Amino acid sequence: MSAIIKLSSPATREFWEIPVLFEDEHLLALDKPARLLTSPDALDLARPSLMKLLHSGIAAKKPWASERHLDYLNPLNELDFDVTGVLLLAKNKPAFIALANLASSGKVRIHYLALVRGELLEREFEVDAKLAPHPVKPDAMRVDRDNGKQARTQFALVENFSRAGYALLRAEPISERLHQVRVHASHVDLKIVGDEVYGGKPLWLSRLKKDYRLKPGREERPLLARTALHAEEISLPHPVTGAPLTLASPAPKDLKVALKYLRQLAA
Repeated sequence: MSAIIKLSSPATREFWEIPVLFEDEHLLALDKPARLLTSPDALDLARPSLMKLLHSGIAAKKPWASERHLDYLNPLNELDFDVTGVLLLAKNKPAFIALANLASSGKVRIHYLALVRGELLEREFEVDAKLAPHPVKPDAMRVDRDNGKQARTQFALVENFSRAGYALLRAEPISERLHQVRVHASHVDLKIVGDEVYGGKPLWLSRLKKDYRLKPGREERPLLARTALHAEEISLPHPVTGAPLTLASPAPKDLKVALKYLRQLAA
């Protein structure tokens, strides 16, 4: 079977090649790109989403769907519009129910990489803060000690770029709330690069390189302008066989480029 699933949106004239990270009779793991919703946006149904495109491809009997005899796909995890990485889907309803049961019993672990800016006080720390929808911003969450739902995230330092005030963290949400890693990082004054909803700013080479010079007539583009959050790994018992299963996604190109410059100029 093909290791790439090709999807397109005629309405927006966008095209995606989605790498397959893992597949068997019951599961399909995809490497979600940035700037693509996982599920349809209730406030804007015209926006492309990965699940809508996949279901449309199944209905249209696209080659990637026909060769797999697909008639069902349902995601275990949800990745935000700008967030990249492992997206795990069930290929049949019994497998999805088993996945949901594993998740509710705490047997599914998801690790994210987050490039943040701010003062890091500890190499390992935990944020335990209730989350609720923001009362004014419909697409945002906030810490709400009185009305929020329990949420806990563990953070650990992977790499420190202290000269410029940046750090690469590994984050593991123990609960799975909307925007959890993003809000919890912001709550302790660590702003995820490019996450403008929660105070993050783009990463600019001119801010890192003292002798930076731009050619006349050129406009600087940020090294990284989107939310620098990547679902690096999902580990769980296989929902049918029970065997240990680890699914991993390599860091996307834009994050690799950002880290290359940070290592050269700010480590």
